[in-house]
Amino acid sequence: MPQAFARNLSLAGEAETLEQRVENLDALSAILPALAGPERSDQLAALLTQDDISTLRHLAQEGIGENSLRALTSDCSYLEGWCAAATGEHLPWPAPVPLILKFIAHHLWDPDKKRSDPSHGMPEDVAGTLEDQRLLRKAKTATGLRPPHAVSTVQRRLASWSTLHRWRGVQGEFSAPDVRSALRLAIRVADRPKARKSRKALTADLLERLLATCNGTDHAAPCLVDLRDKALLLVGFASGGRRRSELSGLRLAQVTRQDPLLADPSDPGSDLLPAVSLRLGRTKTEDACDDNAVLLIGRPVEALETWLEAAGISEGPVFRAIDRWGNVKTRSLTPQSVNAIVKARCIRAGLDPDDFSAHGLRAGFLTEAANRDIPIQDAMQQSRHRSLAQASSYYNDAGRSRRRSARMLG
Repeated sequence: MPQAFARNLSLAGEAETLEQRVENLDALSAILPALAGPERSDQLAALLTQDDISTLRHLAQEGIGENSLRALTSDCSYLEGWCAAATGEHLPWPAPVPLILKFIAHHLWDPDKKRSDPSHGMPEDVAGTLEDQRLLRKAKTATGLRPPHAVSTVQRRLASWSTLHRWRGVQGEFSAPDVRSALRLAIRVADRPKARKSRKALTADLLERLLATCNGTDHAAPCLVDLRDKALLLVGFASGGRRRSELSGLRLAQVTRQDPLLADPSDPGSDLLPAVSLRLGRTKTEDACDDNAVLLIGRPVEALETWLEAAGISEGPVFRAIDRWGNVKTRSLTPQSVNAIVKARCIRAGLDPDDFSAHGLRAGFLTEAANRDIPIQDAMQQSRHRSLAQASSYYNDAGRSRRRSARMLG
């Protein structure tokens, strides 16, 4: 970390009044939307120190992705809140090994031992304080006990804690032998199946049910909301199951029309279909400079062009908010809006919205590719998965019901 930034952190630490922190957060929210809103700013100002805010400002100026910044901000505020509740002090920098071990013990514990020893895991007074601050959402079960936190959440917060150490120019002890050993043991005793972001995948048959709700009625043609949602669903699925942040952030400059392509590449006489290229830019796993364009062919292109023409969009965001009077706004949809659209279409299609989220498009694309025996390497080129293990999990789930080994005694 540059010495100048280290000096700025030191100087910033001298200003510790709540009003100054709120003012700094309001200024930072212009480049960090995760901080927008007076209620959110007030909550964070009560949790974060001036040094925390200076670190986040520096990260924002370095051009870190919005989702990564949102996660770092959330994790930093949680860590500060937890440390204050558990020790009565702000987070120390660097964090000592005992504090990291305490964090692991407070979040990953043995549910069986918790039943016989209420002091095991997170103490109730700490949990109550975090609940009051709206930082803890792990509700008690019917037996009056809290479940341990998700392993993935704890690992992410530890990673964020380590990242914040690096940006402050201090060395964290997150790779210390005691920490690695404690984390492995805690994961083993708190082991739970990893929950999917969407309980069920939106495979092609279910997607068609959602699309049918976008066709208007017997008495009225599809409205602008129908046209937008149809294009959103088709583009989201066919482009490899794009993440909701990628769909909400898609801009017209990223869409390039291509020459029509054959419906069947092996048949020169097959129909020609419209095609466009989507340049994804910065994504969760790829930088803006990466060559990560994907092709759309056929129905998704037609739906996209119909929406753009009907909405009169010639530049800027592709998928936009529409007010109650049918006016298309200049601002893009938020990632949360994309999720809400998927759930709303599920309700109209007679599906349980609790079973699906926007991530169901991504899961559905890979599951459908597996069902159609499309090679996983081909599917990953479209989905832009970097992890073969992660993509394979969808293929494994899809193929489980077709295995001959499961039918030996059938």
